[in-house]
Amino acid sequence: MLEYPGWNFGAVAVFAIGPAMQLTQRKLALGAALIACVATLGVTAATAAANAIGSARAFAPRQLVVKFAGEERGRTIGLPQGAGVIATAHALRAKPNVEYAEPNYAAHASAVELEPIDPDDPGTLEIGAPGSTATPGGWATRQWDFLDYTGTATTKLPISPGGIDAPGAWANLEAVGRPGGRGVVVAVLDSGIAYRDLGTTYVRSPDFSAEQFIPGEDFVDHDRLPLDENGHGTHVAGTIAEQTNNGLGLTGLAYGVKLMPVRVLNRANVGYANRIAAGVRFAVEHHAQVINMSFNFACGEKVPQVDEALREAYDHGVVTVASGGNLSASASSVKSCVSEPATGPRVIGVGGTTEGGCIGSYSLAGKGIDVVAPGGGTPAAGCPSILSRPIYQVTLKNGTTDEFAIPSNYAGTSMAAAHVSATAALVLASGVIPQSLKSKARVRAVTQRLKVTARSLGYPKTVQGAGLIDAGRATTPGTTGLAASREVR
Repeated sequence: MLEYPGWNFGAVAVFAIGPAMQLTQRKLALGAALIACVATLGVTAATAAANAIGSARAFAPRQLVVKFAGEERGRTIGLPQGAGVIATAHALRAKPNVEYAEPNYAAHASAVELEPIDPDDPGTLEIGAPGSTATPGGWATRQWDFLDYTGTATTKLPISPGGIDAPGAWANLEAVGRPGGRGVVVAVLDSGIAYRDLGTTYVRSPDFSAEQFIPGEDFVDHDRLPLDENGHGTHVAGTIAEQTNNGLGLTGLAYGVKLMPVRVLNRANVGYANRIAAGVRFAVEHHAQVINMSFNFACGEKVPQVDEALREAYDHGVVTVASGGNLSASASSVKSCVSEPATGPRVIGVGGTTEGGCIGSYSLAGKGIDVVAPGGGTPAAGCPSILSRPIYQVTLKNGTTDEFAIPSNYAGTSMAAAHVSATAALVLASGVIPQSLKSKARVRAVTQRLKVTARSLGYPKTVQGAGLIDAGRATTPGTTGLAASREVR
């Protein structure tokens, strides 16, 4: 699918992100270079069929992301009929004035498909029903991930070995007059959010208020209505900022923040590098303070266009958070391959943990993991706890855009990243980071704060990073790292 206004150069259409621009010698050189590459390669339609789409649609057909020397950013270009994506990219890289040429790679949401924990529980969203999760403290019956992991349990507030102490964080934010992280903007780059009504097809999630959203963008359908057609984005946004004390559903960790919906994944939870880079830049330009990215490119794929956007986010003091990626049954050989954007510039890469305080069986390991957070699901082998509940949140019923439930089949590093983004927002709102810090220093300080207040689960650093985040400690003034005596497994 060719998405941008183009200029024709012989058999080649050149496409550039952004508004239409006048023809320049650089565009002419780009067109001429592409024509020369294709002619030199002699690529035919038959050979193109072998690499134009890639395995399991790993990249967009007939598109490349190219950056010429001296250009500030890369651009997406369209290839002529019959030109192979991989072969043309390889040929362009050999040109001295080409900084990079890569396929327009596809990223996929980092959620794990689970069998429902309780097949008899339909996940019905009951509004105000006696004994439902809408009763005071009812969130605690399902949201083990928000509980404290130490202290004395009560009938309304039990403890959980995999919890991150949301109540402690909430108390800290109330004390400084910023309940739930009020005043912070979190951009959710995902499949969209069920954030507003639109005709009879789309309905706002009942556990969101209209006032908690600021305008976003849809880089899939290219409009200003980034509405969710899948449910993944709504689930992620719910963990970050679902409403509380409203008589229904569950609660969000940073319930007071403003959400910016930025749709970069389609209804199949797939998004291309050019859309994601544009989404990051939109969030930066519209003053997001935290960007959540619960998706991953495949192992080893280079996405320089996305990295450029992430560097711009860092330069502007925006905290970026990404899921570390999930291990699939068919990818056991790459368990240590954490991928983009978690490995991108200054991005906080996140692994997933279980209700029992263990690493999730799906969670990838590698240098890109900075911290871990609740992702739910089954634990990795050797874990002494068999607790394996998912991450519960209100989201769309499967296959609908106007019905909601609390499903029991969401787990993965997608869910874990949402917890870290919410905690980063709470840290920013809490005042524990000096307001005088400049942009880059602020990002480094938030990252360090999450790390030094994390608790070790006893795994190697490549598995758990600095450890499991602790929202309560991260937002407590003067708190430093955990003592070794508080390490748990």
